Amino acid sequence: MPAHLPPTIDPVAARRWAARPLAQSPWLHDEVARRMAERLAWIRLPVRRWAQWEPVRGGRQGRALVAARYPDSKCFEVFARTSQTPAATENVVNKWWQRLGLGRAGALATGEAPPDGAVQLVWANMLAHQVADPGALLAAWHRALAVDGFVMFSCLGPDTLRELRAPYADAGWPPPAQDFTDMHDWGDQLVAAGFAEPVMDMEHITLTFETPERLLAELRGLGRNLHPARFAGLRTPAWRGRLEAALERRLRPAGGGPLALTFEIIYGHALKPAPRLAMAPRAEITVEEMRASLRQRRKAPPP
Repeated sequence: MPAHLPPTIDPVAARRWAARPLAQSPWLHDEVARRMAERLAWIRLPVRRWAQWEPVRGGRQGRALVAARYPDSKCFEVFARTSQTPAATENVVNKWWQRLGLGRAGALATGEAPPDGAVQLVWANMLAHQVADPGALLAAWHRALAVDGFVMFSCLGPDTLRELRAPYADAGWPPPAQDFTDMHDWGDQLVAAGFAEPVMDMEHITLTFETPERLLAELRGLGRNLHPARFAGLRTPAWRGRLEAALERRLRPAGGGPLALTFEIIYGHALKPAPRLAMAPRAEITVEEMRASLRQRRKAPPP
């Protein structure tokens, strides 16, 4: 396996999960989209066209929030599979636009990335921790962006589900989830992919549940265990009972109260800079690369 791939994500399982249709966005994803949209106020760059990677899985409400920030912009929707662009999804989104008074969305719902250099913003909410090849994902974002465009994304970090790992280890079971990449490593990967000035931050969100059954139902809506060493087959009702008992025993506070799970949320944004012209005895550059370089030089302050 190439060194840049996460060591604890099964590529086959990741592809199956990405291709699985979802009827609605998870609540947590919508909440993270709301918090990420607030960060758009930090960035003053104009946005005429933008791309939303995995709009249903990433939180449908995010699209309405970004559109409210850039009311005259047009949106590309990028799905893992073309079959994941049902008419029902488009109808729901259109109703949101009408409710917000924003008119037609101008979306181009496709299963492919937008044309190279076509957008000023790539929006990818709660997606990156679910892919087996993050380098390829970052490269696709970079290709889609115009020079001086930016990516804004969020994903789960290493502290996520930390309360589950001890009960699983005590029982001698495989890990309950794949390992999640640290925000500093995401920053390094952004730079390696050609982005500039990455800004990373994180926060913890705690969700509480009255019963182990409710906790497990919420986790099932959020994703799947993509760890290569996960259980190879389905579990029995007896195993499920042991799991619920372990959750009750380990997660229930001594004085009573709800069960709690931690989710570390990582936020990141970075710019796509003008391409650097390689110095060599013979170099070939495209007209667009030359124009981008000249525009960047005009913006630079005099020495």
